[in-house]
Amino acid sequence: MPAEKIPATVITGFLGAGKTTLIRNLLQNAGGRKIALIINEFGDLGVDGDILKGCGIETCSEDDVVELNNGCICCTVADDFIPTMTKLLERERRPDHIVIETSGLALPQPLVAAFNWPDVKTRVTVDGVVTVIDAAAVAAGRFADDEEKVAAQRAADESLDHDNPLEELFEDQIRAADLIVLNKADLVDIDALEKVRREIAAATDRQVKTVASENGKLPADVLLGIAAGTEDLIASRKSHHEIAHEGGAEHDHDEFESFVVSAGALADVKTFTAGLSELIGAHDILRLKGFADVPGKPMRLVVQAVGQRIETYFDRPWRPDETRETRLVVIGLHDGLDDATCEAIGARIRALAAGGATSAMPATAAE
Repeated sequence: MPAEKIPATVITGFLGAGKTTLIRNLLQNAGGRKIALIINEFGDLGVDGDILKGCGIETCSEDDVVELNNGCICCTVADDFIPTMTKLLERERRPDHIVIETSGLALPQPLVAAFNWPDVKTRVTVDGVVTVIDAAAVAAGRFADDEEKVAAQRAADESLDHDNPLEELFEDQIRAADLIVLNKADLVDIDALEKVRREIAAATDRQVKTVASENGKLPADVLLGIAAGTEDLIASRKSHHEIAHEGGAEHDHDEFESFVVSAGALADVKTFTAGLSELIGAHDILRLKGFADVPGKPMRLVVQAVGQRIETYFDRPWRPDETRETRLVVIGLHDGLDDATCEAIGARIRALAAGGATSAMPATAAE
């Protein structure tokens, strides 16, 4: 790649695949590279950016982490992404590498295409698109559809719409990839992992390198230095929406809903996480993440849930200017999260934080 251009890596992948963990490990093993981060999240609570700001890594200070919480980055390229890139490039000390974490609901294609804008293309190149896959989820069939069955149903009745937005988004993120990371490989056996590889290969018409990882741990040289120049290739990696509409209409995220729940300090962490697991299962919540206040602990507790798998860990001390509280962002399908259900889920989370029993479930609007 031209020496004057700054390489940028786009890290994409579905909700909870492990993108933030991958980036955190990358920063801790960056080999002295000064890395700037652009973090795009779906929802009002900037969890991923805040986690990365708490890394305490010298080569990536808090000033090097830029958060875009105004919606999916692929929908706000002109308003948010281009101005952000311009500011980064105008800094006195430019970064050695730029890493962009997209929302789990984002299409990578329009973002990568934005690197062809004249004021960006001459100074930045897309080193590669890294798509992170939750190998355990795919092995369990969480985002896999029976395409032949869908095709047969469509052929029988053209008036029916059998599109699965999760499946299409999953495939579009694979289509855009220069490297696919099969994360959480330790949660599946060899045969299941090989099955996942075959499913991934079937989702794209190109041969894309895949690597397996546990907890997002990969050497920096595997993720950086791909030198793909993907901005020149992305036109041949069209998303489902681009294919269907010939590059026309904007896509929307009406299929998804997100909201933030604030609660008090946790009476008991185990009781709280057990209750969250039941709550997630009852309402098919796709993703739940945030921070919690644990009395007697000087550090904040990070809460990350993908399906009913919940991870918690203490990441950094609460700052003097911060209010100690529990705040979680909940993401699910729009049809399953109407206003009444969201209110009930919020009430249940607050009750769990206060030590409520795990067995009680919130009533849905239908009930």
